[in-house]
Amino acid sequence: MINASEFGGRDPWGRSFAAEPCEVAGLRRAVWMRLTLWGLPEVVEAAQMCVTELTSNVIKHVGAGTPVTLTISMAGTFVRIEMLDPDARALPTLLAPGRDAESGRGMALVDAITDHRWGVIPREASKVVWCELATDLVPSADHTEGPRAARAEGHLALYGAERSGLVSPSGRLGVAVAEETAIDLIADLLHWLQAHGCDPDEALDRAQMHFEAEVEAGS
Repeated sequence: MINASEFGGRDPWGRSFAAEPCEVAGLRRAVWMRLTLWGLPEVVEAAQMCVTELTSNVIKHVGAGTPVTLTISMAGTFVRIEMLDPDARALPTLLAPGRDAESGRGMALVDAITDHRWGVIPREASKVVWCELATDLVPSADHTEGPRAARAEGHLALYGAERSGLVSPSGRLGVAVAEETAIDLIADLLHWLQAHGCDPDEALDRAQMHFEAEVEAGS
């Protein structure tokens, strides 16, 4: 396996296009070229399938010809795919269609391919649908990201979006903004605990104990 610090040059890549069926083949070629250049051939097929499904989802539920922006970037050792469209109302849902259903399989396929690493970042007049694919890269010595950290990032992105304007154009929070957002979220949770008759200090102590135990177990 390759250490993530051994490869550079994986700057975010994006393309704006009109969501039409005729665009899909070109997008798949672009995804193949980009990930091959990044030295990540093992995720090419999965990434192509995700891009195809996300584009088809826009065509079906928002409308053919909708202006869309596709962005591919690295999120630690994961390839992150984001699709921005201008409709904040048509949110994708995970369905369990019957064997003979003609629709509803798109996000179920994305969910399976990405091992549940996908979500939606709503904005005032648009949304970003994102998913992440595991690679053969291993974290560098100074960077590790477990499932709890990844899940927290998704929560922070949604929380930041609700507070208007805290989400960057790529759909991810910068570290400094994410820290402030996390503090605000923790404060809100403490208010919620107090409003429901719970002891916020006790909850913080218990959370700290869980955190320290998990860090020790992972070291």
